[in-house]
Order: sequence, then structure tokens, then C-alpha cells
Amino acid sequence: MTQHPTRADAVALDLASPLRARRELFALPDGVVYLDGNSLGALPRAVAPRLQQVVAEEWGTGLISSWNTADWVGLGRRVGDRIAPLIGVAPGDVHVGDSTTVTLFKTFVAASRLRPGRRVVVLEPTTFPTDGYVAAGVARMLDLELRWCDPADPAASLDEDVALLSLTHVDFRSGAMYDLAALTAAAHDAGALVQWDLCHSTGAVPVALLDADADIAVGCTYKYLNGGPGSPAFAWVHPRHQAAWDQPVTGWFGHSRPFDMDRAFTPADGIARMASGTPPVLALSALDAALDVFDGVSLDVLRAASLSLTDLFLELVNARLGSAFEVITPREHGRRGSQVSLRHEQAYGVVQALVERGVVGDFRTPDVARFGFAPLYVTHADVFDAVGHLVAVLEGDEHLRPEYTVRNAVT
Repeated sequence: MTQHPTRADAVALDLASPLRARRELFALPDGVVYLDGNSLGALPRAVAPRLQQVVAEEWGTGLISSWNTADWVGLGRRVGDRIAPLIGVAPGDVHVGDSTTVTLFKTFVAASRLRPGRRVVVLEPTTFPTDGYVAAGVARMLDLELRWCDPADPAASLDEDVALLSLTHVDFRSGAMYDLAALTAAAHDAGALVQWDLCHSTGAVPVALLDADADIAVGCTYKYLNGGPGSPAFAWVHPRHQAAWDQPVTGWFGHSRPFDMDRAFTPADGIARMASGTPPVLALSALDAALDVFDGVSLDVLRAASLSLTDLFLELVNARLGSAFEVITPREHGRRGSQVSLRHEQAYGVVQALVERGVVGDFRTPDVARFGFAPLYVTHADVFDAVGHLVAVLEGDEHLRPEYTVRNAVT
């Protein structure tokens, strides 16, 4: 009879982990197993004092002079430079400052302008909805064709009419991960550009955009980067495209000399032309402090921890719950992000019953219970305890409580 891992085994894995001290950098509530960092990252302890300092001193005392004395004007660039190594690009080539949706609008338009003779943008139908919504809006505006590909084979939709292939690296619902390098090469073989949505990758999965010769990338910062709710997104454009990059929201902070107040717009050099309006100083300051948790962390170590956590979760679910759930996340390491998604007819009730027990995951329509494993603060003991609670929920039919038939506004 095969023995599944015990809690002592899980604790031993935690004691051996090179990331074991990182958990202390987060302000996690007592008694909570937090498995929703793939939706909103936990609060790093450094954020609150940094915001207090920015509000009380830089804003409160320094007032408008802090644009110079505290270099607020360069804050977005500095934060971008800290994100750069997490996505495998050079400092100076990452812009931070808009929402993910606004950033996607800018990149869809600018990428299409780089391929003026081509009229097709390819997406996969299971992508995060905002990617599809924005792409459809841009297609209407620029009279492009939006082509939905087979998620299992995006390259099959590429031909000489395609201007841009836009894919989400790790699927938000299933946790399945694409081969970034191979699909980038396939797009280039067809003469198309490729854009990667890294929202569910950055901070948990190593990304090597330059090594893969990718063209464009967009990502949010409130998931595995722990920047806080609504923290600004980032964009990367390969240096070979930056001189010709023509994004549509040409605001004053993207001007080469914003304080000359010229009537004519002259774009700034490099990635700086992605800027539009005044940068969100408080949000950028919080994100800057949050990124401290990655200082000195090897992405290979981070990935190994992620795989160890998800491997343990999958093993325990298989051993203790059998066929109660359908695992829709790939088991192969090369195809798995840092989450595990389970399909169940009453998935919403399962998630709510777990929340009641202090295990926080989330639900994605129509029937997916989703669990994210942020390797900087989730432990193997957390994983073991979460599965124990999951077993108890099903054995006690806790997920069938009447109150769970009404969904919250945010699921």
C-alpha cells in the first residue's frame, strides 16, 4: 500500500527550502492558508512603512518639490528596472504605470502599426477576458480581423496575413503554460510579431523574453509581484522595435521634453514613449517596496519551490480525494504554471467552505476551484493542511450549504 506524504514530511521539506526565511517578509494573517496569490499577492511587510514615509514625508513635507528631491519622476523607470530580471530583459526597457487593460490597448495598436500590410490579430479563446475585449475593440477601431486559434495549437492559425499573435503565457483558469520560445519562433517564421501576457507568470515562473527573441510583453503586478490591489502593470518592447514604436495614447509624460510644453508631440526615446499621463506615485512606491522580497532570489530556486508545492498538492489530492475532482492543470512540469485548478460541479461552494475554514483559494466560472502557490510565502505545511480541509469539506457536505448558492460580487 502506497503511503502518501505526512505533515511531518511537509514540514521537513519546508525546513530544507532555501526560501524558508522569505515567508517572514510577508504580513500573513494567523490561521490563514493563503492560496490566492495568483489573484492578489499577500502584503509584504515593507510596504506599509514605505507608504507612510511617502505620504508623511515626501508628500506631506516635501510637497511638489518631491518630484525632484525624491525623484518621483523617475520612479516608474526604477521599478521597471527591478522587474526586468524577473522577465529576462535588460534594465531600461520596461515601462510601469498604466493598468493592464490600458497597457494592452497601447501594445495591440502599436504592434499592429508595425505590420501595416497585415490585417489579422490571433488570440486563443480561453485567454483572460480583458485581452479579448481589448483586442476586439482595437480590431474594430483599426479595421483588423480578430482570429481565434485552437488553444492546443496556436501556430496552426498563423499565415502571411497575421500581424500579431497574442498569447497568455500561463492560462488564468487552468494553470496550463505555453512554450514561450517555441511559439515565438513559430510566429516569427510566419512574419508575425508575438505578444505575451505574463500576468500569471511573473514572480513565480522564470521568463526569458530576450533569450526567446519575443517582441512584446505585458503583465500585472498585483499577483505574484505583490504590488497591491490595482497596482500598475508593466510593458516590455524589444529594443529592435522601440524606435518605430507608435503607441496611441500620446500623453505628456511620453514626450521627449515634457516640461517644454510643446504643442507638437515628440516621443521620448526607447520604452519611455510608452508613458502617457502622470505616474501613480503612491502605487509605484508600494510596488517598489513590495519587490524587495525578490532581492537575492534565484528564479531557478523560485521555480523549484513552485513545482515542489504544486507536486505535493497534486499528489495529496490524488491520494486523498481520488475522483472527487478533475484536475485540469497539466501534471508535466514544462506545461504547468504555479497554480492547480480542480473541476467540481459545486466548485463555488467548495471554495466558500474552504474560506470559512481559513483556506483561501478562488472560483472561476463555470466549475473551477483554483489554488495558487506563491513560492515565497506558501509552505508545504500549508499545502498539507489545505488538502486536509478540502477532505473535511467534502466529507461533511459543507460545500452544499444554502448560503453558498448565492455568489459574491467578486468570486
